[in-house]
Amino acid sequence: MLRKSWLLGSAALLLGLILGGALVLQAADQSGPESAYPAPSLPLASPAASAKLKVFAQALALIEDQYAEPKTTKDLVYGAIQGAMGTLDPHSSFMTPEEFKELQIETKGKFSGIGIEISLKDQVLTVVSPIEGTPAYQMGLQAGDQIVKINGTATKNISLTEAVKMIRGAKGSKVTLTINREGFPQPKDFVITREIIPIRSVKARIMDDGIGYIRLTNFQDSTDSDLQNYLKKMKQRLTPFKGLILDLRNDPGGLLEQAVRVSDEFLKSGLIVYTEGRSKQQTMRFYARTGLADSKATNIPMVVLINEGSASASEIVAGALKDQKRALILGTKSFGKGSVQTIIPLDDGSALRLTTALYYTPSGITINEKGIVPDVVVDEKPPAPDQSLQNIRDEAMDRHMRKEGLTDKPWNQPITTAELDKDPQLKKAVELLNHWPPKSLAQQKPVAAQ
Repeated sequence: MLRKSWLLGSAALLLGLILGGALVLQAADQSGPESAYPAPSLPLASPAASAKLKVFAQALALIEDQYAEPKTTKDLVYGAIQGAMGTLDPHSSFMTPEEFKELQIETKGKFSGIGIEISLKDQVLTVVSPIEGTPAYQMGLQAGDQIVKINGTATKNISLTEAVKMIRGAKGSKVTLTINREGFPQPKDFVITREIIPIRSVKARIMDDGIGYIRLTNFQDSTDSDLQNYLKKMKQRLTPFKGLILDLRNDPGGLLEQAVRVSDEFLKSGLIVYTEGRSKQQTMRFYARTGLADSKATNIPMVVLINEGSASASEIVAGALKDQKRALILGTKSFGKGSVQTIIPLDDGSALRLTTALYYTPSGITINEKGIVPDVVVDEKPPAPDQSLQNIRDEAMDRHMRKEGLTDKPWNQPITTAELDKDPQLKKAVELLNHWPPKSLAQQKPVAAQ
C-alpha cells in the first residue's frame, strides 16, 4: 500500500476532472507527481478502540443479515467510512476506487466538465473561480457564487465529492446550477453544457517598453518548463528586460511542486513555503535553490497580480515573493486556501482524503481563510452602468473565439494602450515598473531563511 500526499487548498476541486488547488507533495527523489511515500505501519488499536470495533462488527453483521433489503459488505463498509469522514472537517472525505483513479489523472491535461473550482466556504458550496474560456466562464459564473442547487437538488450538507459527482459528466450533456449571488433578488438558474476543457497553464505577451507579461492559469506538470521557455524568449527579445508582470488572477492552484519551482525561478535563496501538522511527514520546508542565479530570473523588477480568485498554489507563489521582498503584489486580497489534505490509498484501491496540516508563507503566516493581502490595492474595472457582467463575459468570449483576447495573440505581439485601458490592474503594474522601485517595496525587509 502506498501513501501519496496532496495539498488541497480548502479541498477545492476544479470541476471537469480538474483538481483545482491540488498541491502534490513530492517524494524525496522529485521524480514527478506520481512519486509516493511508503505507508507507515498502522498503530495497534487500544483496548477501548478494540471494544468499539467489536460493536461496529456486530452492527455491520446485523444490518447485512436482517435489513429489509440486501446490502453488500462493500456498500456497508464504504458507507461506514463515509459516515466517519463526515464527522471531520468538510475537506476530508472518502474516495471509491473509481473516484481515486479520476483524482490521479486530474492534473494531466484535458478534461470533460464545465471548468470551475468549488470549495465549502462557511459550510456553503462556493465557486472559487471559473477558468477563463470554459463553459462556466462563458455563462458568467464568478468567484464567490454560492451553488444552492445542482439539477434541482439542494446542496445543503453536501460533500465536495458528492457535488463533483453531480456536476461533472459527459461532453455535450447539461447541468443546471442554481446560483445565489450578492445583488441577485433571488437565486438564478445557470444551464451549462459540459465540454472538453483543455488547459494551457502558461500564456504570455510583451510590451514595447521592455516589460514582459506572463499569465499562469493553473499549476500543472509542465508549468515550470513552459515558464522558463517564455522567460528565455523574453530575455532574448527584450533588451533591456525592464520588468515582468506575473498574472495569477483567477488562478485556482495546482501542483505544489510547480508552485515551489515557479517561486524558485525568481528567488536567489530563502524559504518558499512550509507545512505543519501532527505527523513529521506533514512538517516540510521548501527552499529556493542557491548558486543558480545566472540561470534564473532573480534580478528582473517584478509585479504579481492577484485577486479573490487566486488560490492555493498561486497564493504560495505570491506569499513567497512578497515575504522575500522579491516582487510587489498588486490587486485585491486572494481567496485564502491553505489547508493540507493527504491522500492515503487503501488496500482495495479506494482512498482517504484527510486534512493533516496547514501551509505557511515564509514569514509564518497561514493564508487559510485569510488570503494574501496585496501591497498595492487596485480594484478590477467595474462594469458600466448599462453593462452586465454577462455582457462583459460574452464580449471577452467573442474576443477569445476571434483570437483577440489579451493572451490569444502571439506572445511577441506587444500589448497595446487600448488593451491596457481595459485592465486597470495591469495598467497600474506597468506604471509601477516604469518608475521602479516603488517606495512600498523598498521599505520591506526580506524574510531570513529559517
